[in-house]
Amino acid sequence: MPELWHGRFAGGPAEALQALNDSLPFDQRMFREDIAGSRAHVTMLCSVGLLSSEERDAIVVALDTVEAEFEGGTIQFVASDEDIHTAVERRVTELEPAGAKMHTGRSRNDQVATDVRLWTLGAIDEVVDLVLRFQTTLRSQAKNAGAAYLPGYTHLQQAQPVSLAHHLLAHAWMLSRDVDRLLDARRRTNVSVLGSGALAGSSLPLDPEITAELLGMPEVFDNSLDGVADRDFVADTLYSLAMVGVHLSRIGEELILWSSTEFGFVELDDAFSTGSSMMPQKKNPDIAELARGKGGRLIGNLTGFLASVKGLPLTYNKDMQEDKEPLFDAVDTVRLTLLALDGMLSTITFRTDRMADAAASPYAAATDLAEWLVAEGMAFRDAHAVVGELVRRALGGEATLSELVTKNDRLGPRAAALLAPGVSVTRRNTRGGGGPAAVADQLQRFDAQLESDTKRAHAVRL
Repeated sequence: MPELWHGRFAGGPAEALQALNDSLPFDQRMFREDIAGSRAHVTMLCSVGLLSSEERDAIVVALDTVEAEFEGGTIQFVASDEDIHTAVERRVTELEPAGAKMHTGRSRNDQVATDVRLWTLGAIDEVVDLVLRFQTTLRSQAKNAGAAYLPGYTHLQQAQPVSLAHHLLAHAWMLSRDVDRLLDARRRTNVSVLGSGALAGSSLPLDPEITAELLGMPEVFDNSLDGVADRDFVADTLYSLAMVGVHLSRIGEELILWSSTEFGFVELDDAFSTGSSMMPQKKNPDIAELARGKGGRLIGNLTGFLASVKGLPLTYNKDMQEDKEPLFDAVDTVRLTLLALDGMLSTITFRTDRMADAAASPYAAATDLAEWLVAEGMAFRDAHAVVGELVRRALGGEATLSELVTKNDRLGPRAAALLAPGVSVTRRNTRGGGGPAAVADQLQRFDAQLESDTKRAHAVRL
């Protein structure tokens, strides 16, 4: 099959142009979406009288055959197949001469926009399912954590003790926002633009609402120029995926720290660790490190794509071909990272003894002492100063903090009891806090959130 524009040109394209121009090596993964769009398009053409029912049926049969060839790996590409759209049309026409009418009223401009939208919808659904699965793992580990606690950190310095369940749920709640972002991006993606033509619609009696309904897309484009040129949905999806990557990177960073000898808070399963080619004793958290590293890659996909489209005039420009590779890469990267981290967290062993030992410092309860004084009527800034002075004196070697608190007229033995290991973490039971009662309430709310998100994710696919 000659190039689609062969009538305008006397000669063929230069080899270098064809090598740079061709997108088949990466866009062939959209063959299902291209075939689905073509089925809807020819059905619409028949509905408006531009194809006979016999021609429609023959083309649909040919499309089914081509899809089976792709699925079975038997499709044979030829040199003129510059992209998935050309390859499908060429093969359909070989099987059925009426296939030459398949492109009636359609441009590759609105065709590719449709394909990318359809592919993105499926990709978002897959990623959302994996995020929900990972959240379920975090929830299970939080429920299994019981009363275990560890130091909470600010500036990577020990701050106040928190329950392990509370810490795990913090990551689970982050991922809930990712689900929300992904579903919002999905809503804006789920718009049919088939019928926009090259840029200005068509003089033929097309009915874009028919193709939208056949494709299961609830909205139809309002402006053909925008329909062809819009790639906001790609940016939305890349941003949502980048945020997933950022959150997974933060989880990875903590697992790296927690699995180190210095922390020793977790033991990684052998199946999700690697060793050293030189040092026999090593057990490395490579998955966590790769999760941390992939975050940068996902941010790069987003910023690179935005740079590609920021100055494009309406409507289609070949620069827009640069939407697919970062999108495909981002989806693949997030998919693999979620699967690997889910496996790592599912099989991890929490060293709750080490966590408790690390959180046993009496200084971690300094805020509790200040709040004790506040409850007795002292202004917080004054209470902060009183406790701060006692901490300074204890660190200076005058006496232990417990001894100084016990002897202090404003505090005394009852306040000193707050410094005992495991006491402080039980006291923070305000909404969203790290104490047992607050965490029990939080778990119920997270269960409800996870159930709601799961229902939302499934409802939009109906």
